[in-house]
Amino acid sequence: MECMKRCQSGWVFPTSLLCIYGFFSTVKPLEPFLIPFLTGPDKNLTMEQVTNQIFPVWTYSYLAMLVPVFLLTDWLRYKPVIVFQCAALFGTNAMLLWLQGVGVMQAMQFVYAVVTACDIAYFSYIYSMVALQHYLKATAYCRTAQLIGYTVGSVLGQLLVSFGLLTYHYILVLTLVLISVALVTAVLLPMPKTSMFFHHRGEPGHLPEGQAECTSCENTLESGKVEADEAEKSRNIPNEIPQTTGEDSQEDHGKSLETGPVAEGKAGCCGTLLQLWRDFLTCYSSREMLYWSAWWALATCGYNQTVNYVQALWEHVEPSSNFTVYNGGVEAVSNLFGAAAAYGISFSPVDWSRWGELALGSLSGLGGAALFAMVFSANIWICYTGYIIFKSLYMLLITIAMFQIAAGLSTERYALVFGANTFAALVLQTILTSIVVDSRGLGLDIVTQFIIYASYFSTIALLFLLRGLYTFYRQREPQHRTTTGEQNESVQPDTH
Repeated sequence: MECMKRCQSGWVFPTSLLCIYGFFSTVKPLEPFLIPFLTGPDKNLTMEQVTNQIFPVWTYSYLAMLVPVFLLTDWLRYKPVIVFQCAALFGTNAMLLWLQGVGVMQAMQFVYAVVTACDIAYFSYIYSMVALQHYLKATAYCRTAQLIGYTVGSVLGQLLVSFGLLTYHYILVLTLVLISVALVTAVLLPMPKTSMFFHHRGEPGHLPEGQAECTSCENTLESGKVEADEAEKSRNIPNEIPQTTGEDSQEDHGKSLETGPVAEGKAGCCGTLLQLWRDFLTCYSSREMLYWSAWWALATCGYNQTVNYVQALWEHVEPSSNFTVYNGGVEAVSNLFGAAAAYGISFSPVDWSRWGELALGSLSGLGGAALFAMVFSANIWICYTGYIIFKSLYMLLITIAMFQIAAGLSTERYALVFGANTFAALVLQTILTSIVVDSRGLGLDIVTQFIIYASYFSTIALLFLLRGLYTFYRQREPQHRTTTGEQNESVQPDTH
């Protein structure tokens, strides 16, 4: 009984704190009204300055920051990165509140890109603090806390704007107070003793609290580790991250741990990078993994562009100066619908290995159609409805893609593959932004931009629809041959 209590305290406390942090850091009541705020009397920026000069900085900076932050997150063991993320988020809102000018807003977008890149620490942290059997619950709780935060922020912002309770200036002040609560919570988070690569679980003394105290209670976990070890051996991949070079023996490895942090750091860094490369090649050796990852990167690129610039399209269709905008309510509804779609798909008995690519193609096409409806309609309510449909479909499909990719991976490779897919999406997004959006490129107007985004999703739909049909008929042929063979065998005795 005592052991069970220690197990619960080992994962419940950090998970609860992380959920509180996730909630308060995502309550952003001004976010759905960012374009009206920047183009209004508070900042006096033009739409062209916001869309063609300021917003592209986020895309470029996010791409530049993603890999360094990914490595620093693991090296610093998550918590310092979470604290830094919250401090940077506070700085972003402070710059929005007190500073003026295009250059300052571009700097604000750079700081916010750092905040976005640090998102990887949020879920990685919990995996280093809890035992394997609690991963699913902890992940679900943390993701739910974030979703509730986004929804509460959108609804709160809509109520404050619609009823004129607070101006944009004081909404930002309220946001800073909420972020301060998140910052205090981040500081209170326990410091992990392990990380995925630089501070591996296999090192002496580097076991999470829940695992160290409850070894006798985790027979299921141990059996899972044995199966994982066998799978790793069959692929000829070492199960532990090397802390020395490949020529060192096990005894040398033990000595290197005693030589001090400098020698350990050099060897560990080289070994970690080598292991990262080996894991990367192993993960993407499957053709099916490549197809699902390709959709992830392509669709996420288009999704990010749509979400980043949709407020500019709404402003074009119905200017906020002569209309009470409902951006916050639309964001709240789209978040809830997306969550419901993602949650509901977990109860579906569909064989996604067979039907998944067809779903990617057909539903991506529906998302493209929703974008076309937004572009060619002069009605703001059709624009709102199209956005809700588009975002819900993406949330549904990205859940299927994550499930299919995760099904073929060991637990410790999730962050690597998800991070690589996100990086590929950002590379594509950077290319698209530099050509279509940036004033140094074509600098197209917002309507033309969304025609390109809608066409982009239609192309994705066509590619994966054709691929899905090919997969479906390829899997159907063996079944047809088997059925024909059984029928011939059953008919044969009657002919004698």
